[in-house]
Amino acid sequence: MRIDRRHWLKIGGVALALVGLGLAAKPWTHDDLGAMPSLAGANQWLNSPPLDASALKGKVVLVDFWTWDCINCQRSLPHVNEWARQYADQGLVVVGVHTPEYDYEHDVGTLKSKVASLGIEYPVAVDNDYKVWNAWGNQFWPAHYFVDRKGQVRHVHFGEGDYDGQARVIRALLDEKG
Repeated sequence: MRIDRRHWLKIGGVALALVGLGLAAKPWTHDDLGAMPSLAGANQWLNSPPLDASALKGKVVLVDFWTWDCINCQRSLPHVNEWARQYADQGLVVVGVHTPEYDYEHDVGTLKSKVASLGIEYPVAVDNDYKVWNAWGNQFWPAHYFVDRKGQVRHVHFGEGDYDGQARVIRALLDEKG
């Protein structure tokens, strides 16, 4: 099942409304969000060779859309870094997708130094042409997409916050047999 942009926006709107109402404390996982969209089209990769669905098969994947000058991304990155370190040996792979918001964020040299200074050691797709962003139908920074071991998107989180809830989603997906 291919998820179109309107479906993702509805999911995001519902998620934001639930968070605003304080109703999203439990992991919000579904089986019907579709297969993981492509990571193809990145201009280059940092900290890794290019990744695709076959390279990630059998892994729980967190795809984090971010950009280095986004304050909300800067606040969420320490949590993403911690999850990458804490759960790597259990099968979590974090994939950062750096999609620039501003023209000056397209500079790969600056991005490389930001990745180093932010302590990002996981793979980062450089998405200067928005090909990965568009394949996922993404609209937000930061945006976290949680993918199960079977390659199905099971949870989405837009913006900052609910870090405990997102960690619960990671643990629930890691606990599932794949």
